[in-house]
Amino acid sequence: MQAIILNKPGDFSIKEIDTPEVKEDEVLIRIKSSGICTNDVRDFNGDCNYSYPRIGGHEYAGVIEKLGSEVNKERFHVGQKVVQYIIDDCKECFYCKHGDENICEEHPNSVIFHNENGLSGYGGFAEFVIAKAEDLFTYSEDTSFEKMAYTEPLACVVNSISRTKILFADDVVVIGGGTMGLLHVMLAKLKGARVILSEPLKERREKALQLGCDDVIDPINQDAVEEVKRLTGGRGAMVVFNTTANPKVAAQSVEMTAPTGTVVMFSSIHPNEPVPVNMGAVHSWQKTITGAVSPTIKSFFQAVELINKGIVDPTVFTEEMIDYKEFGRAIELASKPDTYKVILKFGE
Repeated sequence: MQAIILNKPGDFSIKEIDTPEVKEDEVLIRIKSSGICTNDVRDFNGDCNYSYPRIGGHEYAGVIEKLGSEVNKERFHVGQKVVQYIIDDCKECFYCKHGDENICEEHPNSVIFHNENGLSGYGGFAEFVIAKAEDLFTYSEDTSFEKMAYTEPLACVVNSISRTKILFADDVVVIGGGTMGLLHVMLAKLKGARVILSEPLKERREKALQLGCDDVIDPINQDAVEEVKRLTGGRGAMVVFNTTANPKVAAQSVEMTAPTGTVVMFSSIHPNEPVPVNMGAVHSWQKTITGAVSPTIKSFFQAVELINKGIVDPTVFTEEMIDYKEFGRAIELASKPDTYKVILKFGE
């Protein structure tokens, strides 16, 4: 099979490698589409401290090419459209047993991140990938591979939204108008919230309004904290989602949160510096600060349902679908700060 191999930061090649063998409880997926995530860009630039060589890509979708001997043939069949839950959860550790498999203790130790004896990576930037049947989610025949490639990022946002208690007509602020930020806008609107976006790029603010966002803030020319308070009668927002990596913005997100409100740190912080927070205000006003990372099995299932039933159409963020053989152009486009989503195509 053909695979995009990252030999070292900034150095990739498209090589012919062995197609993996299927074990009894596994399926071989022929990949049809694979989204390029911000983390893939960081990986490409060497910002993730992973081992090389590696095959990146975790936002992939495809069809079943081959079934292992013990896979349920009544549930799965060759040619079926599927996506894979990408967290390599051990199902044994405290967090897996607690229902928090997205932060499984063993996941960071898997060959996905470090493999001294071969290729590391999720494997989605290749023609084929192996998956355990228990990790598969199926799609209807009429759902496009373009839509299916958004399953994992949408599932991350579903998890983020689920960590709050948004009520009808609540004021919700989303900081950052990239793909993940605007997916937050779309889902918060589905929850019945009044949504405010803080985003410096005019084009992204306009897109947010097209997607149903109620108000937008230009944090370059406006004081975002004061503007949120002005729009919310001086209270601040009941829920704030920070989808940016900026430490200063993370601090602001707490300031613009209303008493008894919740702020979700959806993005990792780059650089990972301490963020000054007025803990006295957190105490006195009963504010909640939480994080959201990766999808859970439940949020992955909900993302599949949202896409499969046509409730959410994330393809409004597709910048371009590019043949995997043009990976150099694809990663360059995905690296631009104003790009939404670039998706690699494998086959017809």
